[in-house]
Amino acid sequence: MAAENSADTPDYRDTVFLPQTDFPMRAGLPQREPEWLDRWARIGIYDRLRERAEGRAPFVLHDGPPYANGHLHIGHALNKTIKDIIVRSHQMMGRDARYVPGWDCHGLPIEWKIEEKYRNEGRDKDAVDVVEFRQECRRFADDWVSIQRDEFKRLGITGKWDDPYLTMDYHAEAVIAGEFMKLLMNGSLYQGSKPVMWSPVEKTALAEAEVEYHDHTSHTIWVRFKPVGDALQGASVVIWTTTPWTIPQNRAVAFNPDIAYGLYKVGEVAENATATTGEMLVLADALAEGVMASAKVQDWTRVADVPTAELEGVMLAHPFRGVEGGQGEWDYDVPLLPGDHVTDDAGTGFVHTAPSHGDDDYQLGLRFKLPMTYNVEPDGSYRADLPIFGGQAIIAPDGKDGPANVSVIKQLAWAGALLAKGKVKHSYPHSWRSKAPLIYRNTAQWFAAIDKPLNDGMGQHGDSIRARALTSIDKLVKWWPQSGRNRIHSMVSNRPDWVLSRQRAWGVPLTCFVKRGVQPTADDFLLRDARLNDRIIAAFEAEGADVWYRDGFKAQMLEGIADPDDYDQVMDVLDVWFDSGSTHAFVLRDRKDGVPDGIADVYMEGTDQHRGWFQSSLLQASATKGRAPYRNVVTHGFTLDEKGMKMSKSLGNTIVPAKVIEQYGADILRLWVAQADYTADQRIGPEILKGTADSYRRLRNTLRFLLGALSEFDESERVEPAQMPELEQWVLHRLAQLDHQVRSGYDQFDFQGVFQTLFQFCTLEMSAFYFDIRKDALYCDAPDSPRRRAARTVLDLLYHRLVTWLAPILPFTMEDVWLSRFPSDDDSIHLHDFAVTPADWLNEPLAAKWDKVRRARRVVTAALEVKRSDKTIGASLEAAPVIHVEDAETLAALQSVAFADICITSDLSLTRDPVPSEAFRLSEVPGIGVVFETAEGKKCQRCWKILPDVGKHAHPGVCARCDEVLSHGH
Repeated sequence: MAAENSADTPDYRDTVFLPQTDFPMRAGLPQREPEWLDRWARIGIYDRLRERAEGRAPFVLHDGPPYANGHLHIGHALNKTIKDIIVRSHQMMGRDARYVPGWDCHGLPIEWKIEEKYRNEGRDKDAVDVVEFRQECRRFADDWVSIQRDEFKRLGITGKWDDPYLTMDYHAEAVIAGEFMKLLMNGSLYQGSKPVMWSPVEKTALAEAEVEYHDHTSHTIWVRFKPVGDALQGASVVIWTTTPWTIPQNRAVAFNPDIAYGLYKVGEVAENATATTGEMLVLADALAEGVMASAKVQDWTRVADVPTAELEGVMLAHPFRGVEGGQGEWDYDVPLLPGDHVTDDAGTGFVHTAPSHGDDDYQLGLRFKLPMTYNVEPDGSYRADLPIFGGQAIIAPDGKDGPANVSVIKQLAWAGALLAKGKVKHSYPHSWRSKAPLIYRNTAQWFAAIDKPLNDGMGQHGDSIRARALTSIDKLVKWWPQSGRNRIHSMVSNRPDWVLSRQRAWGVPLTCFVKRGVQPTADDFLLRDARLNDRIIAAFEAEGADVWYRDGFKAQMLEGIADPDDYDQVMDVLDVWFDSGSTHAFVLRDRKDGVPDGIADVYMEGTDQHRGWFQSSLLQASATKGRAPYRNVVTHGFTLDEKGMKMSKSLGNTIVPAKVIEQYGADILRLWVAQADYTADQRIGPEILKGTADSYRRLRNTLRFLLGALSEFDESERVEPAQMPELEQWVLHRLAQLDHQVRSGYDQFDFQGVFQTLFQFCTLEMSAFYFDIRKDALYCDAPDSPRRRAARTVLDLLYHRLVTWLAPILPFTMEDVWLSRFPSDDDSIHLHDFAVTPADWLNEPLAAKWDKVRRARRVVTAALEVKRSDKTIGASLEAAPVIHVEDAETLAALQSVAFADICITSDLSLTRDPVPSEAFRLSEVPGIGVVFETAEGKKCQRCWKILPDVGKHAHPGVCARCDEVLSHGH
């Protein structure tokens, strides 16, 4: 609002109180953010927050440990930023919000990297001392922890970075072993021989969370099982499988008593069919047509029903019975057994059952006491002495199919058992590390029994691990979003026992001893002794888990407790999910910055962790402390590119956090997180980031205006709310409403709601309404005028709230905004809480009145915009419209305020006269019409209002208000 100058009018520009600030328009975040990071480190901000928060209610977000290998990807940035917003906001809402970052350090990915290095160097891993190998794994993890820590800190994440938790710290290893030994003592630990997901390439069992599904093309076969004797009129029972390699391990065929079966006679067949004319087959009626098509049978006859009562107890011959070279290996009967898992959705209605190679098969085997087979070695090849197939690989070392499937198919053909064959593309389990296909393999593994009643005195929420977990899910934990509850409840309800053991080297060993020559089911199979447990824990505390592998350790531990010659030391390592599932014990329970009850306020990870860390923590804690180790579980979706595609290096659509920070700064990346609905999948890409940067610029402009308008604000200017004009009181009302919305939003982890609410408020209600109206008073009123003082008081109150409300989302920018106004060597916006907002700022009657005022203003503003567009006027101050208002209450409201100032016109008239036909109207604001009139008078050379009194005062070319300001020497 600088005045126009003319030859006979003084230049009044220096008399106008324009905003003064050094706060730059351009943020320069990539260059400036590292300075703030250094500053926060110098003033020790995290530790100072802990000191200041002493005595407050603790709030702990427990960090799900990322794996210590590789640079951060965009999912890491999303995850850690959400966590940081949660922690910062709860701290600023008056809690003692602690955040201890952590890392998962044991496990196969690191071991795999060291093995890869050895292979490249031509070294044999098995020839290396196990302790030396483990120490190399430890060094590898330590290097990546350092790299990732710096990358996380660059995102502006606050936390105890100088003392994180690592699952490979000696204390952590001791506690993990201690938690495992609680399972040993409470009776949930057992050794069982059952099929587990097995990686032949990595030679180890895998947890469900380590399995991912990809398309895979498998061989598929239809196989005849002929009855022994004259059962079923000699008809073959036909099975269908996509794992031909499991046929040598077959021990039964299952049927479902609720399925309708028929006896089918084969008629004419195609030239190259393996079916034969006249043969009899038993098939599920719903699947018979599909089977005949696959077998290239051109016509057939359904001869009779086959009642399921006739199926049960029938003995079949193994298809390799009597095969040449079989050495009698398969000369046993195969029973037909009932099983609910059999369906008539696909296949034949009969399921080939190999108890050693599938969970349904195993359960059927338990029920009917079927023998287990041990034909498959750890590397995925058949045992060397298996007739015909000995040594052949199912999965080769490179992860590709070995010859086993084809060999079995050929033998079935030669034996006359192959009815048909083909290939099918389907979703198949793969290792998430090696990306190689997996198999179900029967091995001796260690399990936690999740349905066994535990004798531990912690039965408040159930007697078994599963019961406690389900009670926790339903009664003790809040799920954000609520759909997370359904997801994990379903998984926990249906999951099998937890496979705890891995046949690897880098991890916490299963710290137990087993008695030689005793069956795993015997009561004295496991050595249970509290003194022994204490010795092991003390040794791990002193030297780490490596001591387990040192010569003489067994004798040292068992001295005075048991004869070492009577016991074997278990050398498997624990599933790394048990490591991370135990973090509640060595982080939440044991650290000084933990919580006495060892229960976190929040666990927050991606939705995939319902089958990963959320579940392993839930099961582990249910076993050792009787309930879930968390009160709230917050989940986010995955990051996709702008088209909604999954990111992959091969597609070239990955977004690297470091690159975004280099171009825009970390605050832009954080704002992208806050603007999105993180509970669903996120999209990110160049165009989305441009839009985020634009929102940031608009917000920054609001804050820059605030800083400029508050230049040299002094406490003596402050005005009490009761003495303020209604417009200022309305702003205070809105701040009171926002205070509730912001706190509620942060409490409910709804950052999108918080940011959108504040952004809309800043851009629509402040910049486009309040600031626009009050610029005249701020720039042109006398510094001591009540109106200007009230406006500046409100701007100060607004500033303190906006800067703190936004600090959890934009920590770098809000630090800049704070220090621009309050320079200090050791202060920080992050050392302040959200300002207390008086409840009496709320004024609903005033808000209702100002809702009418704002609606009427919209009509006037729209009418003037039409005149500006057609060049009738250049600015709204050239207008003095007549406003027709039909509603008496609305008219009274407009008459009671300075409505011309609110519409930014030099003058206006208000009337209840009927709205003339030529008046401008807005359909969404009925009852108000605007007739355009130009303002009369001259333009004030200081404030630019067009008023009749301009030029009639002591100071030339100004209005009365400006003359008074100038006369008092302002």
